[in-house]
Amino acid sequence: MGSIECGKEAAKQFTFADGYRNLNHGSFGTYPAPIRQVLRKFQDEAEAVPDKYIRYDSPKYLDESREAVAKYLNAPTSTCVFVANATTGLNTVLRSLVFKPEDVIIYFATIYGACEKTVEYIKETTPAKSHKIAYEYPVSDDYLCSSFEEAVKQIRAEGLNPKIAIFDTVVSMPGVRMPTTCSSCIDGAHGIGHIPLELSALDPDFFFSNCHKWLHVPRGCAVFYAPERNQHLIRTTLPTSWGFVEKAGKTAPSPLPPNAKSPYVALFEYTATTDNAPYLCVPAALQWRKGLTWNGKQGEEAVMGYGLWVAQEGAKLIAKSLGTEVLDNDQGTLTKCMLQNIRLPLSYDKLTGGDAANATKIAQWIAKVQIDDYNTFVAVYFYAGSWWVRVSGQVYLTLEDFEYGAKALHEICQRVEKGEWKV
Repeated sequence: MGSIECGKEAAKQFTFADGYRNLNHGSFGTYPAPIRQVLRKFQDEAEAVPDKYIRYDSPKYLDESREAVAKYLNAPTSTCVFVANATTGLNTVLRSLVFKPEDVIIYFATIYGACEKTVEYIKETTPAKSHKIAYEYPVSDDYLCSSFEEAVKQIRAEGLNPKIAIFDTVVSMPGVRMPTTCSSCIDGAHGIGHIPLELSALDPDFFFSNCHKWLHVPRGCAVFYAPERNQHLIRTTLPTSWGFVEKAGKTAPSPLPPNAKSPYVALFEYTATTDNAPYLCVPAALQWRKGLTWNGKQGEEAVMGYGLWVAQEGAKLIAKSLGTEVLDNDQGTLTKCMLQNIRLPLSYDKLTGGDAANATKIAQWIAKVQIDDYNTFVAVYFYAGSWWVRVSGQVYLTLEDFEYGAKALHEICQRVEKGEWKV
């Protein structure tokens, strides 16, 4: 395959509807047509001879994908398996750990909503406690790190045990870069394919990341990493399946072919009947990315470099058009990712009369009208007393796409001020 220039040329590789501007890559990701062909090849193979494929061929393909993703992350292949998504990754960790009454789960105020609900469920069903580190962006990386250190000291001073801490690589809402100097349990939902990651150097206790968001792999596919020192802690997949072995050593005979793989790898090889074709597309996606070029760079440097550049410049363009600003701290670290946040020029007091429910209604109206009337979408949310939009950079976007988004948002804000959201 020849080289593909990021921007308009790369856009031709994707299958968007005519005129659609996908400024919200971060929520669900997407993948190019060449990877769709690989996906369907595996699916066709599965339907041609189901038993041969599922019992004998799929595990071999899965090992090839594990090896490819492990090499990409600079991690041992023995530490990497696949799950459907990052939320499943966190559930796998928290539902495997055994909690005592003194154990505390530490997490940050901007944790992904489904992950916070998972923490609440664990508190409901186990003796675990939780500690949320409260703050409101923009804050510095140093502030977050010191706040975490203070939280650990406070928990220990209360005679409790900080069992596990959940960190992000890139926060979802607001979409900002987070420091990863601490490495207990890393929710890298927006990590792989987005920012450089060296797991052997970072050495987290657990790590999981959606390949279907930024690595151009079909949904749903996430890599799940556990170093060998912690693999014994992961007792089950979700759902529990044939790889589970009781601590007493007793287990029901498996109808699946035997293998000599580690208990950890074998645990994730069969997790009930699912379509694991997305997992098998990782090598093809990595190969496709190698052909992308930009500004004299190729492969991952081009993908990450262009994505960051178009996100930052596009966000500045929208903010200038709206007469507002991009969310960042004084150190400029929040915007070092392909997600950017722009404040909308709308007055909370004027529009809602102080009713927070109306703030949600307005955000929901803006989200829907983008699709219905403007053939585009950016994530809309109410945060810190203002409405914000989160845009994404990607290899298929150009500044023209952001100009279109800026014009649409300007018109939509005018419509909000006229009260159309009330209808």
